[in-house]
Amino acid sequence: MKIYHLSAECYPVAKVGGLADVVGALPKYQNLAGLDAAVVMPFYDRKFTRENEFETVFQSATLLGTRRLYFEILKEKTDKLGFSLYLVKIPGLVDRENIYSYPDETEQFIAFQIAFLDWISYSQQSPDIIHCHDHHSGLVPFLLKYSKLYTRIAKTHTIFTIHNGQYHGAFGWDKLSYLPEIDLTKTGLLDWSGGINPLASAVRCADRYTTVSPSYLDELSHNSNGLEYLFFLERGKGVGIINGIDTEVWNPATDPMITEKFTATKVTAGKQKNKEALCTRFNLDPTKPLISFIGRLVVEKGADLLAEALETSLEDYAGKVNFLILGAGDPDTEMELQELKEKFPADCNVYIGYNEELAHLFYAGSDFLLMPSRVEPCGLNQLYSLRYGTMPMVRSTGGLKDTVIDFGDTGGYGIRYLKTSVEDICYSIGRAIELYADPKKLQTLRKRMMALDFSWDVSAKQYMELYNSITSTTTTHDI
Repeated sequence: MKIYHLSAECYPVAKVGGLADVVGALPKYQNLAGLDAAVVMPFYDRKFTRENEFETVFQSATLLGTRRLYFEILKEKTDKLGFSLYLVKIPGLVDRENIYSYPDETEQFIAFQIAFLDWISYSQQSPDIIHCHDHHSGLVPFLLKYSKLYTRIAKTHTIFTIHNGQYHGAFGWDKLSYLPEIDLTKTGLLDWSGGINPLASAVRCADRYTTVSPSYLDELSHNSNGLEYLFFLERGKGVGIINGIDTEVWNPATDPMITEKFTATKVTAGKQKNKEALCTRFNLDPTKPLISFIGRLVVEKGADLLAEALETSLEDYAGKVNFLILGAGDPDTEMELQELKEKFPADCNVYIGYNEELAHLFYAGSDFLLMPSRVEPCGLNQLYSLRYGTMPMVRSTGGLKDTVIDFGDTGGYGIRYLKTSVEDICYSIGRAIELYADPKKLQTLRKRMMALDFSWDVSAKQYMELYNSITSTTTTHDI
């Protein structure tokens, strides 16, 4: 079975968040399971593309409205990622350094999708599945079915995975001309709230859509930035499949990015060595419990409450806890955290930005990982932390609820709380400090965490079953 994964991100080529980690791992595990999975993404002028060899496998031109665009498809020569990697390069439009935030981002991703479909069609390929990820590839299911340009491949099956339903990629009808010739009687499949909404269109037009956790599938009907009614209507097409993690990249026994490698049998000593390295770097006391936050400093992640919650805890538990922050995002939140660092220099430190190597050391050296998310479709950070024996402290939402059981419950291994609020965060910090004072119990829980299996093997099998279900029966869906 031939599958193309279509995505704006893929680790280690270009990464902003969890989307990249998923697309960089799932195809590898699918190939190990006997499928033929490849990744297609935009070309970015970044370290990976500069340091690896590519060959041009296809060249052509396409139209974006009246603008004629030359494009080429580049293939990484060695398949070093465990799958074939293809990059769509369009000089002057899809060949830049950054992934997002350009003023012509809509044009970038429309052109990327059209060029991909042109390549598949003109090169006479017939993939079994085109697996689209998030709104950046959300127009593909519609164009396959309702553009005359792609009649030859119109029956290709499509899966659409929603990694974050808050972002739709919506744009105005004034840009309809950017699309190739379409059946104008079907434009209702593009529309939501008076504009073209790629995410909504993909949910309607794909054979099936998936979310990255079962709980998030339910939550979209209540919180999806204006698409709640759509998800209520389309609930029968949805499947929740929890993300896995790449256990080769995230493995404390072999991780080259951490100070001391360790296994579950040596978790206490191994984590302490990494904690000492981390605390030395950030001028903290390694004898105290270390609670870290890793991620984007945005409202979605509850980061707007961090400064207040941490300050309250540092005052309530004076001298009993350390905090470390790794992330970037909202400038006001960044400033508040920097001020907190200056106010409590011996107990708190902040790294503004993202550093992959440092993130690994955070997971290995921290005692607890704080995740007060308002929205968390799946969450990978809690899975990484469990792999390294670091207890996740999570709000009960989305994938966090699906993957973390409170240590106070039977078989539990984490800390869960109900609300993204200063009060709940502080209460959980108090529980973490109390647990840290019982090293025997903490060691038992760490070993339990590290024995959990959140590898891609299980999830890849679920995707395979989904692929088989749609290729064995043709699904059509119009409204």
